[in-house]
Amino acid sequence: MPSIYYEDYKLEASRTTGGRTLTETDIVIHAGQTGDFYPHHMDAEWCKTQPFKQRIAHGTLTFSVGIGLTAGELNPEAFSYGYDRLRFIKPVFIGDTIHADVTIIEKRDHPKKSDMGFVVEQVRIINQHDDVVLACEHLLLVNKKEGESAC
Repeated sequence: MPSIYYEDYKLEASRTTGGRTLTETDIVIHAGQTGDFYPHHMDAEWCKTQPFKQRIAHGTLTFSVGIGLTAGELNPEAFSYGYDRLRFIKPVFIGDTIHADVTIIEKRDHPKKSDMGFVVEQVRIINQHDDVVLACEHLLLVNKKEGESAC
């Protein structure tokens, strides 16, 4: 496990994940896990009468799969603090393949813990047509190197 400290994160550094195709099984399992059986996700015939003309993946499914794609090697110096500005921009359909683009957009000191800082990643989940379907900011709480001051 490589240690990546606050000081090691570079603004505008970016990475792109591999892709994952969402299936009908993904939608059914997610509905069972969450209790969200709305017809937008489950009723193919009803959806034919709606603007998208087909079932759409749950936004929370798109989020969880997309964020899961960003999980790489464990960094023992950082952990997820949460997500801000989460938006479901376009629908994701059965058979769509999504991937994530991640860019470091901000670094700031923790207001109360001088040995830690926040690193903010802009996460964009993108489908096979290069459409952004979801966007959010992922906040990481990261340890600073011993004896280091703010960067």
